[in-house]
Amino acid sequence: MLWFLCTIFFCVTYVFPSIKHAGGKEITEEEMAKYRERIKAMFYHAYNSYLDNAYPYDELRPLTCDGQDTWGSFSLTLIDALDTLLILGNHTEFQRVANLLQDTVDFDIDVNASVFETNIRVVGGLLSAHLLSKRAGVDVEEGWPCTGPLLRMAEDAARKLLPAFQTPTGMPYGTVNLLRGVNPTETPVTCTAGVGTFVLEFATLSRLTGDPVFEEVAWKALRALWSTRSDIGLVGNHIDIVTSKWVAQDAGIGAGIDSYFEYLVKGAIMLQDEELLSMFHEYDRAVKNYTKFDDWYLWVQMHKGTVSMPVFQSLEAFWPGLQSLLGDLDNAVRTFHNYYTVWRQFGGLPEFYSIYQGYTVDKREGYPLRPELIESAMYLYKATGDPIFQQLGRDAVESIEKISRVKCGFASVKDVRDHKLDNRMESFFLAETIKYLYLLFDPDNFLHNNGSTFELGGPDGDCVLSAGGYIFNTEAHPLDPAALHCCSRAQEERYELQDILLSLSEVPDSLSQPVDGEGAEEEEEQDHRGQNEDRGAVAMDMDPNRDLRTSESIVLKPGSRRKPRVLSCPMQPFSSKLALMGQVFTDST
Repeated sequence: MLWFLCTIFFCVTYVFPSIKHAGGKEITEEEMAKYRERIKAMFYHAYNSYLDNAYPYDELRPLTCDGQDTWGSFSLTLIDALDTLLILGNHTEFQRVANLLQDTVDFDIDVNASVFETNIRVVGGLLSAHLLSKRAGVDVEEGWPCTGPLLRMAEDAARKLLPAFQTPTGMPYGTVNLLRGVNPTETPVTCTAGVGTFVLEFATLSRLTGDPVFEEVAWKALRALWSTRSDIGLVGNHIDIVTSKWVAQDAGIGAGIDSYFEYLVKGAIMLQDEELLSMFHEYDRAVKNYTKFDDWYLWVQMHKGTVSMPVFQSLEAFWPGLQSLLGDLDNAVRTFHNYYTVWRQFGGLPEFYSIYQGYTVDKREGYPLRPELIESAMYLYKATGDPIFQQLGRDAVESIEKISRVKCGFASVKDVRDHKLDNRMESFFLAETIKYLYLLFDPDNFLHNNGSTFELGGPDGDCVLSAGGYIFNTEAHPLDPAALHCCSRAQEERYELQDILLSLSEVPDSLSQPVDGEGAEEEEEQDHRGQNEDRGAVAMDMDPNRDLRTSESIVLKPGSRRKPRVLSCPMQPFSSKLALMGQVFTDST
């Protein structure tokens, strides 16, 4: 099945675009270049306005030309925009901002932060920038991508989130204090996406750093959430993470659930994992059976399947792009066209749209410059080559420029009916909206690489990296799956060496205390076999009282410790002769 999925992923990315369609007028190379320049100008108008008026606050307030902290006081817009700088070709500013963030951002602060948002924006942004830093001309550390300052920052930020996962179910709280952990009065109710949107970033962290705790907690949360689905295969919108009881039982593909489904698919591709793919396929069948009507997706009661909200939410517009990754192009295109008609009606997507009435929903008329429909257009254009998807991109450029551009950046649309503006420019405008727009008109961008170019890295300099197949997290931060394999392989080789050295350094039990020789040998053999079985495994039986902010050895189960050694040695690869306790090892041993 995974082989089939990878084949589909390759075809929709690199083969299908060669097929010409008659869905829209072809855009010439000259026109695409013109739109790339316009999108760059949009980016720098927003980016420079942030630097001039809002830095070091999280986000820009474009109507008053000042800034505000929104998600934790991290200079969030800089982190979110960092990989976009490289995608637009600005290596110099990427290097400057990467150094600036290392010098100024501190996660050891008394701030209540969203676990979900900090993960997708901060951890995801830093991981992506770390993996792209060599391409940006940064003088990377030896052993990159398995080491580096931006990776250490991402790990530091993620470790601050770990106390949120210390719950009876393993599903995380929605908010954590970065200095003090979870507040005793914190609500146990969080949205479904807030539970199931960690496996991309946390698995990447574990594979790059060798610390399994991040991937462990992400998997435990995913499996706990999976076990709560209804008899008809659906999940609700909000859940009590202590009792596993559903608080909001509306099921759909939009706000509160969206990125959970997204991470099942993208996690299956990035990690080559059958379990994640199987989970999604089961959900997909239930979603099509109970929520799909005329290529729209409604909200239904999770246990009965009865319609509860006949609305389209703008966050649902990611779905056609996700379908394209699985090769479900017919359904994806039909649903995309439904959503595109709403865009053309208002010049943007309102947060809620009544399908039956064909109009906005009261108090949900805003458009905060979200990227989801543009994201789907990028994936579908890449998969089909149909210029109708670039037409959406042109419409988006014209609409955003005409409606949202102000003196200090771009303002969210408060009401799509009269185009009144709101005093906020979300960081995702630079991280996602601009990025997907640019990639829609830049078919030769390195992120679209089909494997024809690559670079070498890793502890031994022999890992093939940056060869394509990037996976975007839900904040549009691209992650390179090859880096995960590279560092995982290096970790395994170090563990093998570590076991050899440590086993040689142990004093036999017969010398340290009088025991039955046969029993001692059997116990040592069982201990060694147990350590080998533990290596690389994801432990699902973690003690909920364990302090997850402290690292554990990847070789051992959480809480276990090796016996004291008589001799300790540096654990690093060697290529010359090594003499240890009378035994000589050569580079071929």
